[in-house]
Amino acid sequence: MKAIVYSNYGPPHVAKLTEVPKPKPKDNEILVKVYASTVNRTDSGFRSAEYFVSRFFSGLFRPKYQILGSEFSGIVEETGKEVTTLKKGDQVFGFNDKTFGGHGEYLTIAETEAVTNMPEKIDFDEAAALTEGGHYALVNIRAAKVVPGQNVLVYGATGAIGSAAVQLLHYFGAKVTAVCNTKNVSLVKSLGADTVIDYQTADFTQNQDKFEFIFDAVGKSSFGQCKPLMTAKGIYISTELGKNGENILLALTTPLRGGKRLLFPLPSISKQDVVFLKSLYEEGHYRPVIDRQYEMEQIVEAYEYVETGQKTGNVILKIADWKVL
Repeated sequence: MKAIVYSNYGPPHVAKLTEVPKPKPKDNEILVKVYASTVNRTDSGFRSAEYFVSRFFSGLFRPKYQILGSEFSGIVEETGKEVTTLKKGDQVFGFNDKTFGGHGEYLTIAETEAVTNMPEKIDFDEAAALTEGGHYALVNIRAAKVVPGQNVLVYGATGAIGSAAVQLLHYFGAKVTAVCNTKNVSLVKSLGADTVIDYQTADFTQNQDKFEFIFDAVGKSSFGQCKPLMTAKGIYISTELGKNGENILLALTTPLRGGKRLLFPLPSISKQDVVFLKSLYEEGHYRPVIDRQYEMEQIVEAYEYVETGQKTGNVILKIADWKVL
């Protein structure tokens, strides 16, 4: 089968399209013929290993699992003999940041992991983009213990995580102030933001409101910068480590002081989370924002675009032509 393989950590050009053996499912696994995946910050982070700590999960000197692609959608082609909840021919989607595999024509995953049947009336591209931004947003919203009526600010509201966070916070009943660029103001309003700040024409730190939760979905602000905007017991969460890794230290120390806190929750995803995101899509509360699509042969270009930090929502990687089905 064709797959995008990286045998060493490094910049986008270490990812190469090549032929590899087709995987075989274990007794508790399904074999998925992949139709779509995404190129996202999770994939980029593991490929580059810019944060050395990622190597403790992916391999200290070289990657253990050399086909990236954390998100995927496709059709079950084969099931292990112990699989009971999914069957051949099922259209499925999911997330796998343990062994990855979405950037190949086939992948295997245990039926108990973060995979389930696709929502009704969705295509493979949208389904592939349901989980990465959605689950990261969900992890952080849960960590902040957001309740209805709270004032929440989302900085970087147009990425995969930020656009999901705006929608999920709106669903949970928060009053959402979103920060984005000029061209996406209308988009972010349509996602459920109550107030939108255009950072190209205004400084969000001069806002007079106070927020119970500030979520930096792109990692470009800091606790110190946002602290004046927070309530006395306010919470700040960033998706990045911060300057010189300061967010790790602050996550250990600020909760001890009893006031404004920085949290740094470790992301995890379950099958139940995927089912929840599916239900939100079916009920019209959540939809992934799609920026653009790339073919497998364009993987380097796709990574380069994602790493500009300027994408709006999700970047799709087309693995097979689902429109002929």
